[in-house]
Amino acid sequence: MAGVTAVELSCAELSVREVNAALRALADGTAVRIVEPRGRHNLAVGLSNRLDIRIAGNAGYFIGGLCDGPDIAVDGFVGWAVGENLMSGLVRVRGNASECAGASARGGLIVIEGDASSRAGISLKGGTIAIGGDAGHMSGFMAQAGTILIGGNAAGSLGDSLYEAVIYVGGKIASLGADARIEELSGDEFSHLSPEDVTKVTSARTLYRFDALKDQRY
Repeated sequence: MAGVTAVELSCAELSVREVNAALRALADGTAVRIVEPRGRHNLAVGLSNRLDIRIAGNAGYFIGGLCDGPDIAVDGFVGWAVGENLMSGLVRVRGNASECAGASARGGLIVIEGDASSRAGISLKGGTIAIGGDAGHMSGFMAQAGTILIGGNAAGSLGDSLYEAVIYVGGKIASLGADARIEELSGDEFSHLSPEDVTKVTSARTLYRFDALKDQRY
């Protein structure tokens, strides 16, 4: 694209620390291709600059974690905790993701085009996680805010100890976790869909032990 600076970084030549240092030094709007990732962990973490990053192959744990701005795409599978503590931006996985995808994310969008393993969206605090395939057991565990979209089936204990996050499932739900319930879609939600197309899961709020309006100490 005209006017866009393009950079290529090779994990065969640089350490993970060197790759991340190079990414932090780039100007907003730079397009970056990371080649030979070889399952490396912690690639493209802690970034606040607006970069367009493409990881050309499978990557390891914590890809795109602690980021506030860049758009990251992985052409392959990823390990644990992709997009962990994401603040803003986009992390897209064009394959499957291992455990705890989007753990404690506070904003942005995490897209997993394949399946996600167990505890996807654990302790989610905002933003959106969109899973094209199936999600493993205890997905949405202790999710506090934000949205989880599951296009396929959800394994057991979905939404266990859910707070104010909302989960939508296009396939079958093996079982709900503690304090999770199925709720009817409201009139302005997915107006082109019907209850036969998607199931909405929210908190039953029976595990709440505090009143945020009364307790103003913090």
